Amino acid sequence: MIRILIADDHSTVRQGLALILERNGEMKVVMSSTNGTDALDWLHENDCDVALIDISMPGMNGIDLLKRLQKEKPALPVLILSAYPEDQYAVRLIRAGAAGYLNKECAPEELVNAVHCALDGKRYISPAVAEMLASEIRMPDERLPHETLSNREYQIFLLLASAKTAGEIADILKLSVKTISTYRGRILEKMHLQNNAELMRYAVDNQIM
Repeated sequence: MIRILIADDHSTVRQGLALILERNGEMKVVMSSTNGTDALDWLHENDCDVALIDISMPGMNGIDLLKRLQKEKPALPVLILSAYPEDQYAVRLIRAGAAGYLNKECAPEELVNAVHCALDGKRYISPAVAEMLASEIRMPDERLPHETLSNREYQIFLLLASAKTAGEIADILKLSVKTISTYRGRILEKMHLQNNAELMRYAVDNQIM
C-alpha cells in the first residue's frame, strides 16, 4: 500500500484528492492536514511514501514545508499541487527539491502518474515545465530580475504584484509588517525598481500575473 500525506487548507480539495488516490485500492491517505506545521509534526512521529502539499496554507506554507522536509526527511518525495500557474512556481520549486509540480486542474490520471514517478525516484515533469527547464538551460546567463530572487522573496514579490499591502502579506505569511517591509526593499533593490507601481508593471510586462 502506498501511503500518502496531503497538506492543503481546503477540505474539499483534500477529500477530492483522497477519492482520486484511493479509488484503485493501491494508495491510502494516512494523513490529511490543513497546514504545514501539523504535517511536519505528524512526520516527526510517522512515515509516508509521498507527500502531496499545497503552496498557500496558513502558518507554515508549502514552500517552507518543502524546505524543512529537504533537511529533515530528504528521502521523502514531495509533490507540489497548487492553483498557481506553472510558470510562477514550478521550475523554482523543482530546483528546490520538489519531486514534481501539478496544477490543481490536472487530470486525475496525471496525479496518479506523478505519485508513481515520485515513488520510482524520478521527478514528474509536465510538458510545460519541461519547456521552461529547457529554456533555462539554453539561456543560463540571461536570467530576468525576478529569477534572481530567493523563494521567500519571490513569494512576497507575487503578493506585492497582486496589489496586496504589507499588512495583508504579513497576515498571509504570519510575519511582521516590519519583516515584509524589509523584504520589499530587498526585492526592489535586486530588481532595480523604485516602487510597487513599477513592480506591478514589471509583473504584467513579463506575463507573471
